Amino acid sequence: MPVSFRFDPVQLPPEAVALREEVRAFLREEIAQGSFSPLGTGRESSWSPEFSRKVAARGWIGMTFPKEYGGHGRTHLERYVMIEEMLAHRAPISFHWVADRQSGPVILKYGHEEVRRDIIPRIMRGEASFAIGLSEPNSGSDVFAASVKATPAPRGNRDGWLLNGTKIWTSNAHRATHMIGLFRTSPPTKENRRFGLTQFVVDMTTPGISTRPIINLAGRHEFNEVLFQDAFIPAVNMIGERDMSYATATAELAYERAGPDRFLETISVLNELVRSAGPEPGERLAEGIGREIAHLKTLRRMSLSVAAMLQAGKTPAVEAAVVKDLGTNWEQALPGRARGLLPPAEGDESYAAVMRFNTLIAPKLTIQGGTREVLRGIIARGLGLR
Repeated sequence: MPVSFRFDPVQLPPEAVALREEVRAFLREEIAQGSFSPLGTGRESSWSPEFSRKVAARGWIGMTFPKEYGGHGRTHLERYVMIEEMLAHRAPISFHWVADRQSGPVILKYGHEEVRRDIIPRIMRGEASFAIGLSEPNSGSDVFAASVKATPAPRGNRDGWLLNGTKIWTSNAHRATHMIGLFRTSPPTKENRRFGLTQFVVDMTTPGISTRPIINLAGRHEFNEVLFQDAFIPAVNMIGERDMSYATATAELAYERAGPDRFLETISVLNELVRSAGPEPGERLAEGIGREIAHLKTLRRMSLSVAAMLQAGKTPAVEAAVVKDLGTNWEQALPGRARGLLPPAEGDESYAAVMRFNTLIAPKLTIQGGTREVLRGIIARGLGLR
């Protein structure tokens, strides 16, 4: 059945506008103190538990979480503004980013009450960090082809599961405290290949879990291979219903795919291009910059519209896929287009350094969070074309 989708214009409420100025002032102060560099050249780490604790102290982690769990009960639009500023300034938010963006909301919506009470407050204090356990060596971006097994295995008086197999491309798994992983708990059926998959909250210190580093093209260790060898997970850590994690995984990916991170990862290229162009760029350079800013404004409006849908309690999976596909294609192409407008040799060292790093990371942008092929399949299904 075709799904109708649209991107309605959104007007930010006054509290979101005021919050933006508050966040900007905080970031300017942190930059002045040397906490991080806004250039994003790869020399600095985006993983900073200390910075995350500062953000948590201001109430900016778990902003949309319910007050009954210690959350702040603020809107998705307020959170959007805060995240947009953090990303635009290249703040080191990786420690709490996944937990705040998707793991916390998924646990709140589908997790067991005991797990909610335990983990949600730790996320908001900047103490818990999450990796995403979806991809596997033999399934690529086909999430629902997952084969890492979870087998029922009571231990003493505790019901639980044993995890066995390998996940891959798990960003920051070597230093995250937790993971939400997707595991095979039953065979798929002929009628539904998505049946038989279940998500669990995994404590990464569990015996039987180990990681192997995967060094990326920029020479950084962010990716990992994660091995599970009879790792015991309590039954209470299950997310949603057994064998029915299609809904929970889809909800998680909707949180992941539509935020401003899906078009702002190479934003330092545009910032440096504008700075290097100066106040009176030539006609060709000015036209090129204007075109990129027009793309950026359009993507931002679409992404903001998805934030409003989340605020309304919807699960905009198709809209999120559209934003992710268009956004990552734009940010991936941005370094090349900037090079065509202003070659690094014609800029200063700061511009050249930003161009070098973003050129190296650009190839991954249309893969992480779902390849463009997978996303376009979701969009086609939403349009009733398959």
